[in-house]
Amino acid sequence: MEYTILGWTDLKVSRIGLGTWQYSEAWGLTDYEKAKQVIAKAVELGINFFDTAMVYGRGLSEEFLGKALRELGVKRDDVVIATKIPGEFLNPHDIFKSVDKSLKRLGIDSIDLLQLHWPPCWHNYPTSAYAKTLERLILLGKVKHLGVSNYPVVLIEELRSSFSFTDVVSMQYRFNLAERWAEEELIPYAEANDLTFIPWSPLAKGALTGKYSLGALPEFKDVRGGEAVFHPENFAKLEKLLNTLRDVAAKYGKTPTQVVLNWMLKYSPVMLPIPGAKTPEQVEELAGAIGWELSYEDWRRIDEESRSIKTSYATW
Repeated sequence: MEYTILGWTDLKVSRIGLGTWQYSEAWGLTDYEKAKQVIAKAVELGINFFDTAMVYGRGLSEEFLGKALRELGVKRDDVVIATKIPGEFLNPHDIFKSVDKSLKRLGIDSIDLLQLHWPPCWHNYPTSAYAKTLERLILLGKVKHLGVSNYPVVLIEELRSSFSFTDVVSMQYRFNLAERWAEEELIPYAEANDLTFIPWSPLAKGALTGKYSLGALPEFKDVRGGEAVFHPENFAKLEKLLNTLRDVAAKYGKTPTQVVLNWMLKYSPVMLPIPGAKTPEQVEELAGAIGWELSYEDWRRIDEESRSIKTSYATW
């Protein structure tokens, strides 16, 4: 495994993290022993950055992650645990209450990275009010660092200006070869401010893995089936890129998944993708994206074909 530094901190994190949103009824992994096997394989392969959230499985993901790390005997300082607080909890009372519950579920004394999952769009909490409360958590030693997720740049600026003595260290957003809007202003902002950029859905919910085709798409009732990228109108646009990914993968003796992640890591030094996995074998595949490099020509070929894809979300 290769490592980098989280934002402007001194925390060493693996170049690829493990997303644990799949530990929920929605994503179908509610068997603790299977989840533990996935986490165990990640630890074995040197992955030390684990991303979860309070809303994943209504706390189940945090419970599984914390319990597994304890049972595996992983030293607390050997892993970086990142969780996320939803926008509706971002008021002074609920921030403390929800973080206390999160710490209990994870079984830890402090959270390495607390990310604001999305802005409090429907609750009108003043940014300055929750910024001050978040700083109290740092002073009290319950949170080490703060990050944002799904925040527009203008609101990040407002949040940062509301802090008295700390700053955000990371930004987490949707970004993949089929959905690249984050590169317009979010990724440049992260690069300019020494912030780690954490792409969620780096494999477009599996659409870029080569597992699916126009003739074999997830059913709409499947959680993936409702994603715009799997709508036939959009997936048809991916076919040329998917063929290229297969071609390039064969050239390097890799899989399309590994090619996609390797391309992303070469896109920017601030990238820290967090793909998910449901089996230990999938974790091995993810880790196999590290330790080799695409040639300039192959990277450019993928980049150009990706840029021609315009995913539409007005599919109904």
